[in-house]
Amino acid sequence: MIGWLQSLDVSLFRFINSSLSNPFFDKLMPFVSDSPWFACILIAISIWLMCGGGARGRICVLMLVAALCIGNWLIVDTLKHAVGRVRPFHVLDGVHLRIGMGDSFSMPSSHSANWFSAALILFVYFRRSIWAMLPLAVLVAFSRIYNGVHYPSDTLAGAALGVSYSLGVIFGFDWLWQQIGPRWFPVWHARLPSLARPIFNDVKSTDETEWLRLGYVLIAVSLFLGLAYIGSGKIELSEDEAYQWIWSKHPALSYYSKPPLIAYAQFVGTHLWGDNEFGVRFFSPVIAAILSLMVLRFMTREAGARLAVIVIAAMTVTPLLALGSIVMTVDPLSVLFWTAAMFAGWRAAKPEGTTGQWLWVGIWMGLGFLSKYTNLAQCVCWCVFFALWPPARKHLRKPGPYLALLVTALSMVPVLLWNAQHGWVTVRHVASDGQLGEAWHRTYVLDFLEMETGLLHPFFFLGALWAAAAFWRRGRNDPLSLFFFSMGAPLFLGYFILSWHSRVLGNWIAPSVIPLFCLAAVYWWKRWAEGVRVLKRLLVAGLILGAEVVLVLHEPNLVAKVLHRKLPAKLDLLRRASGWKELAQIAGNACDGKSTFIICEHYGFTSEITFYLPEAKRRVQSNPFVFYKATKRADNQFYFWPNYLDRKGENALFVRQVDPPALRPDWLRRWWNHDENLLVLDTPKAEPPPAEIQRQFESFTDLGFRNIVANGNIVRRVQLIECHHLR
Repeated sequence: MIGWLQSLDVSLFRFINSSLSNPFFDKLMPFVSDSPWFACILIAISIWLMCGGGARGRICVLMLVAALCIGNWLIVDTLKHAVGRVRPFHVLDGVHLRIGMGDSFSMPSSHSANWFSAALILFVYFRRSIWAMLPLAVLVAFSRIYNGVHYPSDTLAGAALGVSYSLGVIFGFDWLWQQIGPRWFPVWHARLPSLARPIFNDVKSTDETEWLRLGYVLIAVSLFLGLAYIGSGKIELSEDEAYQWIWSKHPALSYYSKPPLIAYAQFVGTHLWGDNEFGVRFFSPVIAAILSLMVLRFMTREAGARLAVIVIAAMTVTPLLALGSIVMTVDPLSVLFWTAAMFAGWRAAKPEGTTGQWLWVGIWMGLGFLSKYTNLAQCVCWCVFFALWPPARKHLRKPGPYLALLVTALSMVPVLLWNAQHGWVTVRHVASDGQLGEAWHRTYVLDFLEMETGLLHPFFFLGALWAAAAFWRRGRNDPLSLFFFSMGAPLFLGYFILSWHSRVLGNWIAPSVIPLFCLAAVYWWKRWAEGVRVLKRLLVAGLILGAEVVLVLHEPNLVAKVLHRKLPAKLDLLRRASGWKELAQIAGNACDGKSTFIICEHYGFTSEITFYLPEAKRRVQSNPFVFYKATKRADNQFYFWPNYLDRKGENALFVRQVDPPALRPDWLRRWWNHDENLLVLDTPKAEPPPAEIQRQFESFTDLGFRNIVANGNIVRRVQLIECHHLR
């Protein structure tokens, strides 16, 4: 029976793929199956439904997203690997392959599942959509067979799955709403009794308790998803994460480039969960949840729960803050303690503020300084606030602010002691980062604004700048808005001014983001109350755009799934956190049996190979296997730890970083037209090791170049050199 069905499946495949072949289908079917325009149209329709489709449209889009995520990633992909059926062009002769070869298994067809899923959900909420969506779904399923990449049974299974799990999502969420709605959100449940059959009742209420509960739900869901994501191993450690993980193996009062708190956080995380990505990053989603909780509570108390939920939703879909929720560097700690000091300071600066409240301000600012030196700029923000708001100056005649300043100063003692013992290397390093000693040869202000527009979301960034300018122009009479302005604008303006002279990295302004977002929320909420109705649609569009960007940020391969185009390296913000396992494996294989240790010319390479090469990870504390090149002056933290110069006569492998190939100038057009040759595949020039390495070894053998590929892009290149007989 099974053999007969397989024979029928192959016969139908050959009939559709070969017998029905004609010039019109040869042009139409590849377009239907592989064109990004269909996905773009669906995305545009979804945005229109969210912005102009009312509550019914927003429920429909949420169901679409849930069904596609649950169905495509959890069900279809799992079944593909479980069944393991290879595509027909791999096993059948004479297949007419009209599009590119898929790199996944054949059964079931994810295209069919996704399109039939979308058709069903749109039909449930908008009946007339069936006249367009069902023919499109059938056409897409047929095109997969005609193009030679799926059997008919693959598409039938995909269609059945898409319909099944979409019904499960709709009625599953409706069942959940019936369970929690009457208890947690009684007013909203009375307004919308069913998610599967949305009929809206005219029920009004001024109580914002349900918005506050929604905020708690969003925070809990974000925390769960964040922990699940960092535990999935989707991305590898960034260079700074691996570097600071090594710091945690060498506890100290401070470190070359950063204060010590990040090393202590890594120490706790890895002792709880082990020396893996989850242990290193455990505190990043936890800190993001604490930040959102602080903003929710503060904004609810000062401006209302509904506005508070809007702020945390905007924070969730802002790329810079989203990165901080999955990558554990100094920035999450810096933003956490800056925000905690700001919220504590608002209570302390009120007329009834107490000395104890000012002490908490000092504690949070001190912890902020121990996280990142940028947080010391919050003292300047306080000076600006006292200068702009005369009623707060009465606290300057009390001990509170001075005790806060004293606590902050005491937190600097460990850093000062360490630097006094190590020649004040941190001072020189921080000064070199600002490039203040260099001549002014160009301005980086446009680079700075372009970078911040992308990292802070164009809608939210421009909205915050507009709000700050409008607030300053209109008299600065609202104390809460003035406080947010004082806590965010000075830091941002400081780096904006610096960008006229020096290059400024996009994350340097991170502590100013939340106060500026809160300022924008208060300002635009007032405009909303004045009747500017377009703000609601702009907000919804901004949240959708941000959610899409953050989704791609977490899963770069999603672009390939949706648009059938691999995300170019230029747009892959996580490319710096990929390809390191492959590099470690290449370095380990190259030195196996030939070299006794590895040398890198970059601290990031040293750290990543140490983390991802098992032997190096085991020996990181007592007997290192991977080293940064030995130098006569401090370039980074490795200078203060034992080096390899006492290993006389031994051989080493030197790993040199080479610039990856650049994209062609017209890369966006080529990418859209599916040109696989996006990269300028130049031949790198072999270079000798640095002068320090040449003096340390007797001879060298060039092993050539290696390309490190991730998500279809060359993310880095390295040159491997054998170094013989350490002098």
